[in-house]
Amino acid sequence: RKVTIPEGLTSNEIVKIINSDPRIKGKLVKMVSEGLLAPNTYSFDINTSKIYILDIMKKEQERLVQTAWDNRRIDLPLNTAEELVILASIVEREALKNIEKPIIASVFINRMKRKMRLQSDPTVIYALTQGKSSLKRRLTRKDLKKKSDFNTYKVFGLPPTPICNPGKEALMAVSQPAETDYLYFVADGQGGHKFSQNLQQHNNYVLQYRKITRDK
Repeated sequence: RKVTIPEGLTSNEIVKIINSDPRIKGKLVKMVSEGLLAPNTYSFDINTSKIYILDIMKKEQERLVQTAWDNRRIDLPLNTAEELVILASIVEREALKNIEKPIIASVFINRMKRKMRLQSDPTVIYALTQGKSSLKRRLTRKDLKKKSDFNTYKVFGLPPTPICNPGKEALMAVSQPAETDYLYFVADGQGGHKFSQNLQQHNNYVLQYRKITRDK
């Protein structure tokens, strides 16, 4: 028997998966702090309990985070392993393609070094939902002005906690980001992103993306 936990789910979403699976025995598990659970496919047998699977997920994430932290690039503007997990959670929610994760990580690292706000939409979504539900609509300009420690359009630096549970690829992408001069990125309408070194180029890509979404 197996249960699959995709990358980028909130702890609330993962707990719901575990608790709603009738094949997994034991008492219902309670909420877990964000970022502590390793996404993966886990095997279990008829005697496996919900709390046991959760404990395995925690230990696996501890191992992955420690590996990422121990092998991090020395010039990262991150002070603790927890900060690495926080940034990895943002990268996880921004990137649909694993190949782009180190590049997206480099954008946020470059912005942090320049004391620029991260301006990440997924942090705004988390500010609105607290990870308890999906937003089910597009963000508005009003949303971007919401006062919250998680809204990286309003605050400098990282949010206070992770916004999801990042997987191995996102953790390693932050640990060893690509070396780029990029400061911006926007969706390309095909599941990837276009990256820019300056605001003018970024704005041109934004206009292209808006045209694509209108044409659809």
